[in-house]
Amino acid sequence: MKPIYKNLSDIDLVTRLTNNDQEAFTEVYNRYWKKLLTVASNKVERFEDAEEIVQDIFVNLWNRRQELEIHTSLSNYLAVSVKYRVIKMLDKYFNKQHYINSLVSSSFVDNSTQEWLQFNELFSQLNLYVRDLPEKCRLVFKLSRDHGYSQKQIAEELKISEKTVEAHMGKAIRVLRAKLSHFIFTLL
Repeated sequence: MKPIYKNLSDIDLVTRLTNNDQEAFTEVYNRYWKKLLTVASNKVERFEDAEEIVQDIFVNLWNRRQELEIHTSLSNYLAVSVKYRVIKMLDKYFNKQHYINSLVSSSFVDNSTQEWLQFNELFSQLNLYVRDLPEKCRLVFKLSRDHGYSQKQIAEELKISEKTVEAHMGKAIRVLRAKLSHFIFTLL
């Protein structure tokens, strides 16, 4: 990277960023990722969640660079982005907990301790396997499963072809099925 970028103001970097300047984006990332990660990690329990929040912010910043309208400072814009991503993640967590709690109290579910422990173990194992997927594959899988995006929406969001999305989903499902089939077999 050219040393000039380190000397640019945030306003100049945003202007260059909106003009597709990758080096300006790299400088923004280098300036702010540690600060954002520190703030996010103080707000969520798991460090991996904080990393995901920061990664999502920068992916979104790059994907939306041409429509970017920052009415405050870049620092404030990124801080607010962290705030909203944390709220969104916590909301998703609490909604998931509410759903799990409703399943537990449902008459359709056998409340045996053993089944509950197996469910939690399976869910934890699935999350570990998803985290081990290659980055693009993991991102495509999470956008599909966690956010409910269609293959077309994922392709548009990540600026890749639908065939590439389909290939990443196929790979993720094959890997997860192979790893979980062994795990599920041990539960039986």
